[in-house]
Amino acid sequence: MNFALLIAYDGANYCGWQAQDNGISVQSVLESAAEQTFGTKVSITASGRTDSGVHAAGQVCSFSADTSVPPEKIADALNFRLPADICVLKSAAVPENFDANRSAKRKTYCYRMYCARREHPLKARCAVAVPPPDVPLMQKGAALYCGEHDFAAYCASGSSAKTTVRTVYSVAVEEGFSRGSKDIFVTVCGGGFLYNMVRTMAGTLLYLGLGRLTLSDIERSLAFGDRSLVGKTMPAKGLTLESVDYGFTLF
Repeated sequence: MNFALLIAYDGANYCGWQAQDNGISVQSVLESAAEQTFGTKVSITASGRTDSGVHAAGQVCSFSADTSVPPEKIADALNFRLPADICVLKSAAVPENFDANRSAKRKTYCYRMYCARREHPLKARCAVAVPPPDVPLMQKGAALYCGEHDFAAYCASGSSAKTTVRTVYSVAVEEGFSRGSKDIFVTVCGGGFLYNMVRTMAGTLLYLGLGRLTLSDIERSLAFGDRSLVGKTMPAKGLTLESVDYGFTLF
């Protein structure tokens, strides 16, 4: 039988989603819990790989297993064996042809920053302290990313992507206020992303807001793929996979 999981995790202690030889991954911990639960090895597929230190609020996974545990109770059975920084929020039976990765239509990520001279201990785990930027200017820059573009300038070296063309459906830059400082949220929705693409988009928008780059620089970075026209790749801890859309309700 085929199942889907909605999971959340704090990525600080993991080398990313995918199982690796050089560290503990979210996938390996989850598959270990599944093996203990079902009494056999289980291969779990995620909607996409999150990098080392990146978090998830709505990662979706799928796997097949023979079990008498009711689909909606699988979440509790796995959580009993999972550490506190990984939680299965929901579980459900899905069609046999459902694949968490190949069936995904859109993914939404959020990059979190807050304006402060010093790191706040209650924010620093999942957001990055930055100088105060011009948020309205960042919002103008965000609009330039929407649509189909070649994001070669936003792809870190080492990527195995066959093409650097991606479609971005929306980019929003929003402000909030908490714990004595202004929060900035850069939320990006797209059909798929290159290695470090969202973190570099966030860094470019921050540099725009700080006056280190111009709107023209962003336009030219998309037109010519020039890495010198974009901002720095922001630290992983500020990025969270918020949700995955499949075109229908899973849970």
